[in-house]
This record gives sequence, structure tokens and C-alpha cells, in this order.
Amino acid sequence: MLRWLWCLVILGIIASIPVVYHRMNTESTSNNVEFVFNYKNLLQISDYKPNPRQFVEEQLTLMQQAGITSMAVNESTLNTLKLSRRIELFSSHEATALTQTQISPDQNFTYILFAEKDSELEMKTMIEQNFTRLNIKFHPWTYKQQNGLIIEMPLADASLVPMDPDPVTMTLLKDKGFHIVAMLSNHRQPFSLDYMEDVLKELDQFDIQSVIIDGATVPGYSNDGEPNDINSMAGLFNKHNVAVAFIEMQKADPLGFDTLANQLHYNIFRLHKFSEKDASKLLENVTLEELDQQIQRYADRFVLAVKDRNIRMILLNSIPAQSEESGMYSDPLKHIYSILDGTDGAVTRIQDAGFTIGSAHSFSLTDINMNTMLTILIVLGSVSLITIMMSAFVPSHALSILILGLLGTGGIGILSSNLLYKMLALGVAISAPSIALFITMTWLRNKQITKTSTTPWFAFILFLYTSLISLIGGIYIVSLLDNVTYLLYIDQFIGVRMASLVPIVLVGLYLLFFNEGLTFEGKIAKAKRLLLTHISVLWVIGAGFTLVVMLYYISRTGNGGSATSIELFFRSLLENTIGIRPRNKEFLFSHPLFILGAYLALRRRPGALYILALGIIGQTSLVDTFAHLHTPFHISLIRATYGVIFGAVVSLLYLGVWNVLEIIWNKFVTSSGRKPSIKVKDNITM
Repeated sequence: MLRWLWCLVILGIIASIPVVYHRMNTESTSNNVEFVFNYKNLLQISDYKPNPRQFVEEQLTLMQQAGITSMAVNESTLNTLKLSRRIELFSSHEATALTQTQISPDQNFTYILFAEKDSELEMKTMIEQNFTRLNIKFHPWTYKQQNGLIIEMPLADASLVPMDPDPVTMTLLKDKGFHIVAMLSNHRQPFSLDYMEDVLKELDQFDIQSVIIDGATVPGYSNDGEPNDINSMAGLFNKHNVAVAFIEMQKADPLGFDTLANQLHYNIFRLHKFSEKDASKLLENVTLEELDQQIQRYADRFVLAVKDRNIRMILLNSIPAQSEESGMYSDPLKHIYSILDGTDGAVTRIQDAGFTIGSAHSFSLTDINMNTMLTILIVLGSVSLITIMMSAFVPSHALSILILGLLGTGGIGILSSNLLYKMLALGVAISAPSIALFITMTWLRNKQITKTSTTPWFAFILFLYTSLISLIGGIYIVSLLDNVTYLLYIDQFIGVRMASLVPIVLVGLYLLFFNEGLTFEGKIAKAKRLLLTHISVLWVIGAGFTLVVMLYYISRTGNGGSATSIELFFRSLLENTIGIRPRNKEFLFSHPLFILGAYLALRRRPGALYILALGIIGQTSLVDTFAHLHTPFHISLIRATYGVIFGAVVSLLYLGVWNVLEIIWNKFVTSSGRKPSIKVKDNITM
């Protein structure tokens, strides 16, 4: 029965090959990386400079030199137009002081003066159109031959009313050679499809190819949950060939984004945000060495985002901050330029990795021929792999488990194919490393029982063999969850912690009760012996230590936990040295312990299998590497391979230390523990 199950597993792996190849081809269709600066932030910084417009001109030149090719332009507000020096804003009280004319105390309006003649007509038209749409009254106002408007709305509210992106700003940036990325929100309510059509037509004039969703909801989202307006908005984006940037690692995705992405046929790409909080860390009162280290960490972060997480746009934000040292306002712009174009800067390293600095675009999606047949074989192989794992505990019921698994698969598949693939992916993530350890422990136990001689260095071959079996789980995960939603991290593998913890429990149970070929009665008897064993203080200390280690392991599983500064330095060193960093827990801890345990088991040392069993942590980590589906497949494969190679190298140190300690133990501890033979004379008198 097991042979037939393994045949199905192998067929599933063969069927996975074109699926994995298709995924790798898809990942190679989007190699442009776009660095975008938030233009609003530049205006905010310029507001603290003595010559704001001159400052903006200078910084735009420096940004281009640093590798920033695009500018993000927000929807206009009266506040941003004021920052652009196109208008001046006054409340009723301020207008009274300015004009020295008494204004009614019951009036709380907004007063606008147009600051430049060249843009006056465009600003006036844009403001009037947007406030007319909201049915807010306004009328002309003039002060000392300078034209303006009075808007019958309090300044606090009027200054935040969303309007079209500023066409004068976009013209300026376009003439400077920047690409424009529009930031659109759902703030303009009630939603009007005709109005959004006019906005996109305006953006077409500036060759805008992508937009960023600004806010907690996508344009067209309504509280009633009806997707009609979102579908219409997606239709407009498709009509104007506009892609949408998807900001990663948000607390929550914008409401309605799943619907929008689906209707866009996933004409989206991932965006990494360098926040104002990130930028403020560059202004902290630290030494020059610490500042250089922070700059290097941010450069590493950008490179990793592009290489390891399929990020295609990096949005740079920055705000003015008061210096702790001087008390004056400063900005981190020159440090941001160092991150991009300084020594070991991000832009050059990204280009060296095979990417091009240019306008970001989405992945090209294609279908696989015979997709249904491939899927059936992959599902059958997955169910078979899970059956093999479960039959290790109840070998006489393998056929029953397989039949129940197939029936359950059919039932869940009818309800939701996506749920089925997720559950199967979790099942193979648990099963593959568990089976790998089961096979290895059984083989070693048989060697010990039959006393067959094998060189201890065969432990390295066992380690490679075990890792290849675990790799089966990674291949199945990638082929089961072969959908662009996983590639873009809109959807993701579920049960990361279960996939990390359950195999540890299964391997422990197998080692204690199933690896020795005990009968059912024998297992019960062994369980009773364990439960009735007297517990020493040393056992309690060991259990407490194990619990602490497991809690730390759980906290570091997935994206949880935080790394120490030493660990971050070590990660950066590895990344910058070999390009792709293997996981520390694999090559520094778990893989070497596996090899040490196998080495000692082949030398028939007691307790060796318990050391080997700790290798399950490395095997589950190997599989988990492929569960990061937003990471390119070849990166995951190289990372797992590096973990195996480096783990084998580090294990030599473990083996050397063990052999030295063993020699010391045999030479000094054991010899000193022997009782000397004393000859007692007879007839001794006192």
C-alpha cells in the first residue's frame, strides 16, 4: 500500500514541475523597480526653509541623481495648494486683521487669495468645480488688486476638502523628467463615476500609469457593502490602463481591495513604504557610526524588499523634525539620498541583482495547458503524502485513511477549491518533514538492532536524504497555491505556527512509542512507566528550560518577534556576503544537531535519536521557506540549499567538539571514577 502511495506522491511531484516553472516565468515578467517620493512631504519640508521654491528645485535635482525617478502626487486640498505657494488662506478673523475691515462676528468663512498670476485661472477653476460639487457657496473677493474667493465654510473643514491632483504641480514635475504616480482616495463623497472619469482623463495627459490607494477604503467603496461602484471604478482603471500599487504590511488592507484587485485582473504590484517614522530615525541624536549603520540597515531593507518579497515600488516619505541637538527644524533628505546612492547604496545593489530602475508594472499572467489534469495529480499526491504520515501511527488503516481523505477532499473542494488547496498545503507542510524524520529514525533503529556496520560519516548522506524528502512539502505548497494572489501576498499560506509545531509533537510521539515496533499493549505499558516515573529537580529544570525555548521558538515563528542587534548585524553580513541569507536556526542549530544525532546513532551511542529528533525544527523551517509565497521560488530554493550546505559545514564543528569532549570524558572523568584495587592482608590485628 505504501509503495502505491509513494507512486502517487511522485506523480504529484512530476505534475508540479510545469506549475513551478510557470510560476518562475511569471516572476520574471516584472523586473522594473520604481523609487517614488511623496511630493507633499517635500512641500512640508520646504515650508521650514527661507526660500521654499528654490529649495524644492534643488531637491528635485538631487533626487534624480540619487535614483528617484517618480513623484507621488496627492489629491489637492487648500492646504497643499498653500504649501505650493499657489494660494494664501485666511480665516474670518485673519481676514479682518489683514483688511482692517470689520467682518460680521457670525461669519466663519474661508478666505483665499491667489498668490501667482500664472496659475490663478487653473486654481480658481479647480476650486470652484470641487466646492460646487459639494453645494458649498462661494463668491469673489479682492484685496489690493489681488484676486481671491470667499468660501462659506470654516477654514478647518475647507482646507481638507479633497480636490483633483494639482495640474500645475504635475506639469512642473513632468517637465523635470519625473514619472507621476497619483494617490487617489475615496474621500470625495458621494461617489460619482462621471467625476472619476474626468479625473482619470486629466491624469492621462500626464501619462500616469499607476495609482496608490490613499486611505482605508478603495475608490467606490460604500458602507452598504455593495460592490457595484468598486466594479465601475475597476472598469475605469482598466479603460485607462492604470495599475494599482498594493502597500505591503499594512495593519489592514483597504476595504474593498479584494474586489478591486479581482476586477482589475490583478493588474497590481506590491509597494514598500518608507514611512515618516522611519525617516525620523535618521534625525536622532546618535554618533556618526550609528547613523551610518542605520543608513546601511535601510539600504539592506530596500534590497531585501525587492529581491525577497517581489516589491516593485518603494514609496519614500519624510517630514521636517525638530533637532534634539540644535532645537531647529531639520530634514533627513540627504540621509535618504545616502540610502539610495551612497556607499553600498540600494539602487546600485538592486540593479546588480538584475532589476531595472523604471516604472513599475504588474506580473504578466498566463494559463497552464492541461491545468485541470495537473491539479488532480497534485491533489492526489498531497492526499497520499498526508496518508503516509498518518499511517506511520496506524499502518493497518492506510487504505481507510486514503479513502476518507479523498472523500473529504471532494467535499471541501465542492464548497471552496481555495480552502481545499490551503488545507492540503498545511497538511503537506506538516507531513513532509515528519515523514522524513520517521524514515530516518526507523532506518537508524534497524541499524542498531541488526548491528550492521556503517561508517558514522554516512550521517551526512542521511541528512541530505532527509532534506530532500522535506523538500517535497515545499514543492507541493508552491504548486497547490499557484495563484497570483499568493504571489502578491493578497492571500497567504495559513497555519504557519501549526506547520512548525505539529511536526515536533508528531516526531516526539513517534520516537517514544512507534519507533521501537511495540505492540499496542507495549505502548500502553511504556506510557504508564513514563507517567509513573519519579521526577527529579533536574527534570523540572530541564522541562522549564525546554518550555522557555519553545515559547521563544513560537514567538519567532512567522513574522512575529524581534531580532537582537547582533542577529541583525549577522543577517546583514550574510546577506551582503553571499546575496541570499539562510535561516540561522537551520544552519547554526537544527541541521548540525541532526547530523550529530545521526553520527552518534551510527556509533550506537545511547540517546542519539533524541538529539537527531531536534533536527525536525530545521526540516520544518526548510518547508516553511517555501510557504513564503511572495518570495520568488528560486530565492526560496537557494535559501534552503544554503541552509543545508552551511548546516553540514557547521556540523563539523559540533562533531569536533563532541569528539574532544568524549576524549576528555574517557581520559579523565571515567578513569578517575574507577575504584583502585586494594589487596587486604589477612590476620590484621588492632
